[in-house]
Amino acid sequence: MVKNREVAEMFARIADMLSIRGDQVHRVLAYRRAAESIEALGRDINQVYAEGKLTDIPGIGQTLAAKIEEMLTTGKLSFYERLAEEVPPSLVELLRVEGLGPKRVRQIYEVLGVTTLAELTAVAREGKLRQLPGMGAKSEAKILAAIEALARHGDDRTPLGVAWPIAQEILAVLAKVPGVTKTAVAGSLRRMKETIGDIDLLVAATDPEPVMERFCTLDNVESVAARGSTKSRVILLNGLGVDLRVLPAARWGTLLSYFTGSKAHNVRLRELALKRGLSLNEHAFTPVDGSPEILCDTEEKVYQTLGLPYIPPTLREDWGEIEAAMAGNLPQLVELTDIVADLHMHSTWSDGKATILEMAQAAKAEGLQYIVITDHSASLGIANGLSVQRLREQAAEVRAVDEAMGSDFRVLHGTEMEIRADGSLDYPDEVLAELDFVIASLHTGLSQPREQVTQRLLAAMRNPHVDMIAHPTGRLLPDRAGADLDMDLVLETAVSTGTILEINANPRRLDLRDIHVRRAVELGIPLAINTDAHHPDHFGLRHYGLATAQRGWATAVQIVNTWPLEKFLAWLEKKHVQ
Repeated sequence: MVKNREVAEMFARIADMLSIRGDQVHRVLAYRRAAESIEALGRDINQVYAEGKLTDIPGIGQTLAAKIEEMLTTGKLSFYERLAEEVPPSLVELLRVEGLGPKRVRQIYEVLGVTTLAELTAVAREGKLRQLPGMGAKSEAKILAAIEALARHGDDRTPLGVAWPIAQEILAVLAKVPGVTKTAVAGSLRRMKETIGDIDLLVAATDPEPVMERFCTLDNVESVAARGSTKSRVILLNGLGVDLRVLPAARWGTLLSYFTGSKAHNVRLRELALKRGLSLNEHAFTPVDGSPEILCDTEEKVYQTLGLPYIPPTLREDWGEIEAAMAGNLPQLVELTDIVADLHMHSTWSDGKATILEMAQAAKAEGLQYIVITDHSASLGIANGLSVQRLREQAAEVRAVDEAMGSDFRVLHGTEMEIRADGSLDYPDEVLAELDFVIASLHTGLSQPREQVTQRLLAAMRNPHVDMIAHPTGRLLPDRAGADLDMDLVLETAVSTGTILEINANPRRLDLRDIHVRRAVELGIPLAINTDAHHPDHFGLRHYGLATAQRGWATAVQIVNTWPLEKFLAWLEKKHVQ
């Protein structure tokens, strides 16, 4: 039987192959949109077909419905087979290389006969790419660097932003099963790592059987890999594995602690338990002298039994949290309620989906006190970047919205200014001086050699008008590794210039990474947790950035958008006069 993910993967592959062939954009987008809709479909597509409702799926018309029917009934797609004779499917892999678009891939295929990433690597190393029209030694070196970056980054793990909402949807269903008293995510997902392997879910219930039955019969379950009385494993329609464990509420604390991990953190806890004459597992503490077991219905009791204060899940990596807990030095981590502003967002003036007023109203409804409108600058043409004239025209609208929002909410005017490939900035200093807040960021030339791309970023940081660097590496999970920056040098420069570094909350970015947040915290670098919102709904992404900040041990003091407006403006004024 053909599965949802197989249909989605087929349509996504066709979209890429059509783009390489040079088909019209709307045709490419139709297949891509269809792939996304099927991937997000919470039901077995075979059932949808059986009900005659394929065209009810967003983006699926009669033509695509007929292709889906052919795949479901024959296991093949004749259109794809004909297309594959013209465009080798392996060329799609080349599109993952930063800097290679469909036209360039087609050129490399037609001129050099390259069809795989391995062949591309070989011809690049042999100096053959530079012989192509529009290419040269520098372009060839960039492609080689991008291939190496892809090798460093690539893995089969699932991005946090994909796994989290799926887990929450499943838990919402299981929470309604009679007898269920508690539900939680566990594993690396609860620790909010940027990517996860499988989803781990926990449930406390008086009777596990109804929970297991509901879990194994969820609409988005493709197959049941294992089913037991207290634990089961399913494979979802999108291929993601999900493990569920059910125990009585009296054992909830040890269950949750044990399966949250990390493995290294748990080893340390078990060592502490043994020193107290106890053995620790997911069920309970068991005294080694044969005394009755000690049950913990909360995680707080687990840590209390070990003589420790509660350690938040985002810290449980054995990165020094045990020692800090013993010494009473655990950080007071920044919380969502601490955040009062968002300093990075886009409106319809560039590539956003809402007006400045709509963004301001949505931010205020989220409980924020001030925002900065930071649309893209001129050279990012793909995002409808603003010329100097349009930027100045926008200023008037920002001021009007600021006044319309009332005295308890402020709207400031800024920009997300492109750092060009040659290291120059999009706007001259006299224009930057007119703005309330200036962001600089990398979107292009990310595959440049480390020294070159790092110097581009440092030059922007040294400009006295640049207040913040957004998503420093420019990465996009899971496909784009981002710039190979010398992060030690970037952090050192942030210290000397007082430049804010952003923790971008979009789950496709999560940039700065947690390890760099930790170092920035140690160095006292100002940080900001921003959504980079392009739509009012994106303000709801803040919790991803918050978790990254917490994993880096950040406190509210160092996060500038937890500050009241007066403090933030005073800090900017002081920075600009230095």
